[in-house]
Amino acid sequence: MSVQTLYTAATGMDALETKLDVIANNLANVNTTAFKEDRANFQDLFYRQIRYPGALDADGNITSTGVEVGLGCRVSSTQTNYEQGAFETTNRPLDLAIEGEGFFRVTDATNGGTLYSRAGNFGINANNQVVLGSAQNGLVIDPPISIPIEATNIVITTDGQVQYSTASDPSLQNAGQILLSQFLNPDGLIKLGDNLYRQTDASSFPVDGLPGSNGIGTVRQGVLEASNVQPVQELIDLITTQRAFELNSQVVQTGDQIMQVASNLRRY
Repeated sequence: MSVQTLYTAATGMDALETKLDVIANNLANVNTTAFKEDRANFQDLFYRQIRYPGALDADGNITSTGVEVGLGCRVSSTQTNYEQGAFETTNRPLDLAIEGEGFFRVTDATNGGTLYSRAGNFGINANNQVVLGSAQNGLVIDPPISIPIEATNIVITTDGQVQYSTASDPSLQNAGQILLSQFLNPDGLIKLGDNLYRQTDASSFPVDGLPGSNGIGTVRQGVLEASNVQPVQELIDLITTQRAFELNSQVVQTGDQIMQVASNLRRY
């Protein structure tokens, strides 16, 4: 009778719980450098066909509609919004932001290969190599760039050229070239945490190139890209998700009450 109602409402509550987890992660990362917000997508489940559309009625006429009852919903995917985040000026020479599309390349020291990041908070390690500023991983920029200890001024151009000067030689000297990578389907990248992504078959192979070429974004020095999470919109989604969850719980309670009424009918 109303048993199906309980299961259908339960699928809605389960899906909304996942959406709540996505919203919580977005809000938790509102201050994370270059974080990209996620969105939970839903799809309806299969339907119980009581009467198919186009069936013949008692007079042999084709009906214009049928009788079908849906059996709930589920999360179909989570998609990432790669829209550009705001720029925060830091005036730190190794703070970089990508204006446009693309990812910084860093070497995965643990498993080998290349990882990708939008975060540009770089620093210099004990070997004078430019690395991603992380207390968890020593991720060297790919291709590697070394800046000598005597460097007094670091200049990074919009096309990714890294140059430096020293106190004894004020002329700019070349230290290396920053390359960026693009993906046909960035939603196919695996998120590893630590502002890092890994390529998969779904993302396609990376297209590497100089900043500012072939649709790849340019590099801006002395700024960081902020998270693109919109807190106001997330709070609105949080409220609507809470209300939808409450409505589904009300359906469960109503279905349970109807079953109680039906089971008590035999007493009369």
